[in-house]
Amino acid sequence: MTDSMFALIAEELARIAADKGETLPTLGPDTRFLGGELPIDSLDLATLLVVLEQRTGEDPFRAGFVQFNTVGELAALYRPAPCHPGVPAGSA
Repeated sequence: MTDSMFALIAEELARIAADKGETLPTLGPDTRFLGGELPIDSLDLATLLVVLEQRTGEDPFRAGFVQFNTVGELAALYRPAPCHPGVPAGSA
């Protein structure tokens, strides 16, 4: 997980919570999105994913949905794919 992606997710979650008049609890990599202490619902989570795609230009779900439950798992989905030795970046 990259610190910058975690920070971006935290920033957007704080904005979503504030728009609802809620306070965001302290986030950690193991903070669960739904059914936990975050004041968000599935529509808020979908909104978060759209905003992350807009802000990063990346869509880790392009090939299909990937299961994630925590902030750390979502941040890890935005980690750049490893390059293969001898293959130029972006060609893998």
